[in-house]
Amino acid sequence: MRAATPILCVLLPLGLPAVAQGQSLLTPKPPATTPAPPPAAAPAPAPVAGVLAIRAERVGRGRTVLAGARWRVRGSLTPYVPGQQVTVRFLRGSRKLGVKRVTLLPSTGNTGAFVVGFRTTRPGPVVVRASHPATPELATAVARPTSVDVLPLRVRAGAKGLAVRMLQQRLARLGYVVGRRGRFDARTGRAVLAFRKVTGMARTSAADRAVLSRLARGRGAFRVRFPRHGRHVEADISRQVVALIGAGGKVERILPTSSGAPSTPTILGSFRIYRKDFGTNALGMVHAAYFIRGYALHGFRSVPTYGASHGCLRVPIGDALSLFRWVRHGTRVDTYR
Repeated sequence: MRAATPILCVLLPLGLPAVAQGQSLLTPKPPATTPAPPPAAAPAPAPVAGVLAIRAERVGRGRTVLAGARWRVRGSLTPYVPGQQVTVRFLRGSRKLGVKRVTLLPSTGNTGAFVVGFRTTRPGPVVVRASHPATPELATAVARPTSVDVLPLRVRAGAKGLAVRMLQQRLARLGYVVGRRGRFDARTGRAVLAFRKVTGMARTSAADRAVLSRLARGRGAFRVRFPRHGRHVEADISRQVVALIGAGGKVERILPTSSGAPSTPTILGSFRIYRKDFGTNALGMVHAAYFIRGYALHGFRSVPTYGASHGCLRVPIGDALSLFRWVRHGTRVDTYR
């Protein structure tokens, strides 16, 4: 047992370097460095709100043109951004008549502009709508719609439908007394005759291209000679028409008349209604309203386009009752050439 002890003392020192060597092999490496993430990109700017507007050009008063005539729509979009487009739609009810896409061009200031032309041969109202679709630079923009009335080139007596309604609407706005809506009846024919008299045309009831062209341009208004006379009647002997003028000088009705013949002319001046006789008298005068002595406004079976009476102001029998009811005792009647 004493011999074994030195051996152990020798073995223990020999084992120590091996343990130290093993510990140096297991020492952990420092962790790898993680690169910092790149900074977040700035958000794209929001689209700018734009203002889009349109208007019709090369149209008459009341935005009216004849069928087949070319007219155009001018528009603007603010602010102007290069490359932006606008879509223009031409509609009649739910029916699409045409679509045009146009690129904006720089205009005055910070505004872009465009012009598109249009033409249709079919009468009727045309509604124009314009819009700009959203882009990264500009938001969606929609213009307030506008409309244009396309009148027919002619309307024949006895016709029915849209063309007649458009003719009647234009005449009625000026004060001419039209007949049954949508029918070119005798009263509508008399309205055309009165219009032709006022505009100095041949005295017929034909609603031809010349009549429609003048209506499209806003012609045919009766010029009141005495706007300060309040509610009164004016008889223009040279044009052979009678006009009923309301308060403020507004023309309410225009009727064809036949004044006195050259041998028995209508008296000229300013008078007042002093007597009214309802019905038909022995002379064939219907619903007579007298303004001086035996001179009266009345209906009669014959109302030629020229002066043919004994001095009275004849109107068609179909218009006599409404005229009789419109005038009152004391209503002023002005007659002149």
